[in-house]
Amino acid sequence: MRITLPSGTSASIDTSVTSPSMGLVIAPDIFSLRPLFDDMVARLAREWNMAVCAVEPFPGRRLDADIAPRFAAVPSLDDSHHLRDLHEAADALGTERVGLMGFCMGGMYCFKSAISPRFSRIASFYGMIRIPADWQSPTQEEPLALLARGDASKVLAIIGAKDPYTPPADVAALRDTGCNVVEYSEAEHGFAHDSQRPSHRAADAEDAFTRTREWLLGATTSAP
Repeated sequence: MRITLPSGTSASIDTSVTSPSMGLVIAPDIFSLRPLFDDMVARLAREWNMAVCAVEPFPGRRLDADIAPRFAAVPSLDDSHHLRDLHEAADALGTERVGLMGFCMGGMYCFKSAISPRFSRIASFYGMIRIPADWQSPTQEEPLALLARGDASKVLAIIGAKDPYTPPADVAALRDTGCNVVEYSEAEHGFAHDSQRPSHRAADAEDAFTRTREWLLGATTSAP
């Protein structure tokens, strides 16, 4: 169901699992909170036995489905506001431990969230490792800088080797932070989370989500 976080940001949440193994916050891609993520929230809650919440990345804005105005809106987003919304979503889940997972732009914010102790484990699907030139602004800090200041070792990066947003030099810099990187040699950007995309690769997607679930749940078994 949809809820409104204390900040006023919309979110989709499923806390129907009686004894969830952990909580999971989802940072959607640039196309925002939509039925794809409502379905993902419900499916992962059921299949992964977690309390799950996905957060709208463009709160209070009416953006159509075209990508151009969305790209133009990213520089006006504020890292601190986005992290606040992710924290409020974590609080809404009511679980002791909470993981974070994000896709594309949301994957970029997953890298940035390595500075937060609120998330036990983080999984970034094809997040931008360096901010694209058109997205740069005083309110957008570089993911690599925040990974260096935070705990990069708790981050799993799912990368497509043919993704123009994550070129080899950036992936090498990501590895240098201590981030855990898994590359799929034939995969392009957005290959896992939306089966309607031309870039979707079913076998790679299944493997990536299986690895992600194991990574996230590792936080519940390795913690003291």
